[in-house]
Amino acid sequence: MPDPVPDDALLTPQTSYGAQKAIGELLVYDMTRKGYIDGRSLRLPTITVRPGKPNKAASSFASSVIREPLNGLEAPCPVADSTRIWVSSPRTVIENLLVGHDVPAARFAHTRSINVPGMCVSVGEMVDALCRVAGDAVADLVKWRRDPVIERIVATWPPRFAPVLGASLGMRADQDFEAIIRQYIEDERPSALNPS
Repeated sequence: MPDPVPDDALLTPQTSYGAQKAIGELLVYDMTRKGYIDGRSLRLPTITVRPGKPNKAASSFASSVIREPLNGLEAPCPVADSTRIWVSSPRTVIENLLVGHDVPAARFAHTRSINVPGMCVSVGEMVDALCRVAGDAVADLVKWRRDPVIERIVATWPPRFAPVLGASLGMRADQDFEAIIRQYIEDERPSALNPS
């Protein structure tokens, strides 16, 4: 893959999940061409910090290395601290979904697929930001336990995009990872801001 990945990069899925996403985009194009829908396919960054609990998804660590330590729990990280990923906060991705929904169809040309803006950050930078927001004791709950299966999957994810169309439509990226952590605390752990 080119680095960064441009909007018009050829789709070459390397997994069944990627193939299914490509099929979905082609169906959206076809239904739009036929006039059945006014479709848009938004290609989202990895969303972090998501509420909930860790799961089996390869991307689960992107939230659990922040969420679990903030809850006083250890968080095993299956990838190296130098691993870079393309991320967006829940708040920002919701704003971008609304932009994608509301933009007039005339703003699209040959494509209905949009690489949604995000930010490139290493997992080590994420944990460093956690340390600055919540302190050493919290950040020390991240345990580096590399998993070659997860690392192999994550290595296929482009860490950087060049989202020209999304930005031209008014979509935006988060600017710093500390702000993403603080948003998570505000939205999901308000009691942590005002301990009794």
